[in-house]
Parts: sequence; structure tokens; C-alpha cells
Amino acid sequence: MLDPIARKRLLRSFTYGLFWVSAEHDDQRGIFTANWVSQASFDPPLLMLSVEGDSSTLPLIRASGRFVIGPFRSDQRELAGDLGRPKARAGDKIAAYQLETVSMETGGWALSDSLGAMACEVRSVSDAGDSVVLIAEVLEARVLSDGLPLTMQDAGFRHFG
Repeated sequence: MLDPIARKRLLRSFTYGLFWVSAEHDDQRGIFTANWVSQASFDPPLLMLSVEGDSSTLPLIRASGRFVIGPFRSDQRELAGDLGRPKARAGDKIAAYQLETVSMETGGWALSDSLGAMACEVRSVSDAGDSVVLIAEVLEARVLSDGLPLTMQDAGFRHFG
């Protein structure tokens, strides 16, 4: 039997980092905060990313087959919260938050003021409840600054479980 109190407590004990994810297709661009991210393979280098099904950036990822992802720095809690807001409320987040970006050699763009970025190409897509799980190959990796990564616990963010 699934005890909802135990489920919530245990899911809240999982450790998560906080990442920004950007994508573009045609003249549209999007960015959001993600935390369900994990390395899936060393060879080839694969990442797993879970994206909410109603994300405004998900159609851009699906259309282009690509995204760029990077960890927030430990001092970027406010930015992680800002980029977690839905586009319907925040509008064009790149303009609204005056984000500085840098182009990736293999396509896409990164937040220039972050620890680094990995340009990824989607290899598989699976429905997962209210989300979609993407498995993507890392095509390019770039370190942009030194520092520690921001975690959910350090940011004070919590899943509802």
C-alpha cells in the first residue's frame, strides 16, 4: 500500500541539483528551471531530463531535437526561481530578466553567467505521467565559471510530493 505521508517524506529526501534548460526553434526561444536531471551513460555521454508536459519550451525541444543545459551557481537561487515561472506569467524570460547568453558551437545558447553548459541532441522521448523524459547525447560541454552548483535543498525549494 502506498502511504502518501511516507511517499512525500521519502521523495523530499532525494537530492536534486537545479539546472537551466534552453531551447530554440525558428524564431522562438525558451528557458526554464529543471531539477530532474541525471547522467544516464558514460559512452556515449547521455543525460536524462524530465520536462513537465505543459512546458512552453518542450515544443521547441521536440521541434529542434536539441537543448542546452547547465547547472546554476550556488548564488543564483533567485534566478532559478525566476526561470521556474511559467512563460504565461513571465513572458519572454530572456528579455524579462535581461539574461546574457553565449552561443554554443554545435547550436543553441547558454546562460553566460552560469557554471557551464552542455549542448544535447535528443535520442529518445518517453511519456512519464505529467512529464516527458528525454534521453539526450551531450555534443558539446563548456565550463563558463568556477563555483559550487545550486541544489534544491540549498535553495529551499521543495517538491510537493
